[in-house]
Amino acid sequence: MKNLSPLFAILFCIPLMAVTCNRPMEKADEPRLKDIKLPDGFKIAVYAKVDNARSMALGSNGTVFVGNRDGDKVYALVDADKDGVAEKTYVIAQGLKDMPNGIAFKDGSLYVAEVSKIWRFDQIEEHLANPPKPVLLYDKLPKDTHHGWKYLGFGPDGKLYFPIGAPCNICDNTDKDKRYASILRMNPDGTGLEVFANGVRNSVGFDWNPLTKDLWFTDNGRDMLGEDIPGDELNRADKSGMHFGYPFVHAGDSLDPEFGKGKDPKNFTAPQRKLDAHVAALGMKFYTGDMFPKSYKNQILIPEHGSWNRKVPSGYRLMLVKLDGNKVLSYEPFATGWLKGGKAWGRPVDILQLADGSILVSDDFANLVYRISYKD
Repeated sequence: MKNLSPLFAILFCIPLMAVTCNRPMEKADEPRLKDIKLPDGFKIAVYAKVDNARSMALGSNGTVFVGNRDGDKVYALVDADKDGVAEKTYVIAQGLKDMPNGIAFKDGSLYVAEVSKIWRFDQIEEHLANPPKPVLLYDKLPKDTHHGWKYLGFGPDGKLYFPIGAPCNICDNTDKDKRYASILRMNPDGTGLEVFANGVRNSVGFDWNPLTKDLWFTDNGRDMLGEDIPGDELNRADKSGMHFGYPFVHAGDSLDPEFGKGKDPKNFTAPQRKLDAHVAALGMKFYTGDMFPKSYKNQILIPEHGSWNRKVPSGYRLMLVKLDGNKVLSYEPFATGWLKGGKAWGRPVDILQLADGSILVSDDFANLVYRISYKD
């Protein structure tokens, strides 16, 4: 496979560095989309095929960048004719064998996070077919792979935010490194690294409220306490230095049987909403577009990747969280159908809003990126 010519790679759509794959979307490329249930007026279609599609970021020119956790590549998707289907797929990075899950875009540069390193690809949209050599931004993060994959996002303060997950199911490793079980931030040039929030077991999704500029984030609850506890969390941080409970308190009110002795839940920040148990809530986003009905404006959409060891599976859906200010009014299904007959054929990961107000949803199990649109 290493000696494949670029022509052979193009003919058979095998991604190599700087090779473009044209992938027309045929009906065979839309597996079981009829099973997806959405509110009236909404439509789901395949935007692109991407192996292990995980976190997504949008470039200034509309390029959709996609990271992955189980592979070593980062992709760029281009929908040049704006028909809702990406015609071209570029491999802009490969050989990143340390889980290049997290990506973010700012000022013409793509930021890519591995477990222990963060890279920057400058002027990337101008060089999709001939990617530039990446700049190493930071390489002193913990190397633990357990909850080690990153999620990246730039805040209203211009800083780059990312989590350091707990290197275990349940443990207290902060005496070894205070960065464990936290959300960090740094300047875009890699300087000024600091802990922003503590007590966060494993966040793989966050966004800022467009009205208040507060950071909201999902957090995955611990395992091995039962089928229905603890719930995953939807949290809000309006300032630096807040502690969200892990490993002492889960979901705001459940003391951990090992680490919670003598602790008072009131001393930690409770979630804005306790989510269902073991749903693996990931890349949440505030919807700020104008395509969807007005009732969706500034509300939260959460992909639930799905449980891995629950007897009755939970998650495998998109949830809608309705807000009134910072008060959560409801937590209800928006898109379901990836779980059928107790078996999953897809697992939603991340959400990306496009310029036209439609959203993309990545799926690392079906190896697809979907586009959800609305027409009255």
